[in-house]
Amino acid sequence: MQLQQTVKNVFVQLSESLTQLSDDQYVQPSKILFNATVGQHVRHIIELFICLEKGYETGLVNYEKRKRDLLIETSRHFANELLQRIYGALEKPNKKLLLESNYDEHTEEDITVTTNYYREIIYNLEHTVHHMALIRVGINEVSAITVPDGFGVASSTIKYRNRCAQ
Repeated sequence: MQLQQTVKNVFVQLSESLTQLSDDQYVQPSKILFNATVGQHVRHIIELFICLEKGYETGLVNYEKRKRDLLIETSRHFANELLQRIYGALEKPNKKLLLESNYDEHTEEDITVTTNYYREIIYNLEHTVHHMALIRVGINEVSAITVPDGFGVASSTIKYRNRCAQ
């Protein structure tokens, strides 16, 4: 399916950029990003996809119950392995899911809404692109590597820019 291929393309961009970073650069706090690291943003991306993967099996997705695995944010090699595993496992049929969340810090009461697998892939893809924009800022601060022009840029923005350039 085109949706899963799009995620794979974005993950390949991310993975190729991570391989160019040193281990120290991956964990170096960025002043511009309020001392967050590239690794922390990568972990966040990966863990949301892992939550979706688990939710596909159980029928209930809850992104707030992610593990916050320090190994992902400190090992770019492990993060790359997970990116490859995730996009290798995305090819599943669409199905209904429940999304559980709590958006109010003053209550423990969750809300539950109906969603589906493809809709959650779209959410995760948009979320990934957003975090890749932040990762791009972090990479520019901690290293001299060059990321692809479309790294961290929404496909609609790329299409718009291409139309304007003609």
